[in-house]
Amino acid sequence: MKKKLHIAILALLCLLASCNGTKKEKDHSGLFPIIVDGKWGYKDRSGTVVINPQFDDAWSFSEGLAMVGIGDKWGYIDKQGNFIINPQFDDAWSFSEGLAGVKIGGAWGYISKKGKIVIKPQFDYAGSFSEGLAWVEIDGKWGYIDKDGKTVITPQFDDAWYFSEGLARVEIDGKWGYIDKNGKFAINPQFDEAWDFSEGLASVRIGDWENGKEGFIDKNGKFIIKPQFDDTQDFAEGLAGVEIGGKWGYIDKKGNIVISPQFDCAEDFSEGLAAVEIDDKMGYIDKNGKFVIKPQFDGAGDFSEGLATIRYGDLTNRKYGFIDKNGNIVIKPQFDRARDFAEGLALVIKNDEWIYINRKGEQVWPKENINN
Repeated sequence: MKKKLHIAILALLCLLASCNGTKKEKDHSGLFPIIVDGKWGYKDRSGTVVINPQFDDAWSFSEGLAMVGIGDKWGYIDKQGNFIINPQFDDAWSFSEGLAGVKIGGAWGYISKKGKIVIKPQFDYAGSFSEGLAWVEIDGKWGYIDKDGKTVITPQFDDAWYFSEGLARVEIDGKWGYIDKNGKFAINPQFDEAWDFSEGLASVRIGDWENGKEGFIDKNGKFIIKPQFDDTQDFAEGLAGVEIGGKWGYIDKKGNIVISPQFDCAEDFSEGLAAVEIDDKMGYIDKNGKFVIKPQFDGAGDFSEGLATIRYGDLTNRKYGFIDKNGNIVIKPQFDRARDFAEGLALVIKNDEWIYINRKGEQVWPKENINN
């Protein structure tokens, strides 16, 4: 049901169901995973390798530690590259809220940052902690535990997700509802699809994918915006994208259409602008629906740190670059794939090589003096 994917594969190789086919993944540790000759290490923002490539797999740092693989075992290192927890686990998650899920001998449990098992392996599957609780699977049913390993919500759900804004969406007998942290249904199962709460509202669907409609509910389960849309996005910066009759527009939290459905595709607002598509070209609008950057790109991503990825060409013959909020190309399209900027750097692929660039488009890793 829930699958763990390597962060680099997830970000760089997966084409998601969006206009641009990219996903934002950010790491704020100051260290960035790199791969050299099949081995993983880490570099800093200047491009200096601070942890030599030596691992068979590596994830971004989370709460001061990074999960790395040696052979078929997983352990955790600090920012100096020292093993704080030796490789010993068959599978693992990054640390979240002080604990990390690990798999030993076919069962999942949780460890502390000292590597001590604080919740013994006993679950068929286990997720990361969110808002103090983690979802776990036992005999095909999902429930929740606290950080002491106590079952606070008995496994009983056919599907379950993280808590978000105090509620978690769960499925029973093909219908979705929302529970509170006591396991009590705050909103009874009644929806054919449901998504996490964002900015106080959640998108839900009544009916199947072919004929159903989507609207938004509050945390009492009351429809604030009645089901009327063919598709919806989460609220971001006060607005949500909605689809009507094959065209996308935006609504406010009262359900008022503030930007008329007119776009073939529409992304979330980010840093005040949203990427939209008209006649196979993408540009950016402000919250009044006015084009700030006219449609001209074959693909466009969210703004991050003042820059956005743009694409020329189709997905089989493409080049990515970066623009500023005035639509100026500040880094010319030349990359085969590109991620958003985070902490002043962006990870891109050029000539089948993974490299990091700064905001000037200068390559900061690999450096010329690095012997690969």
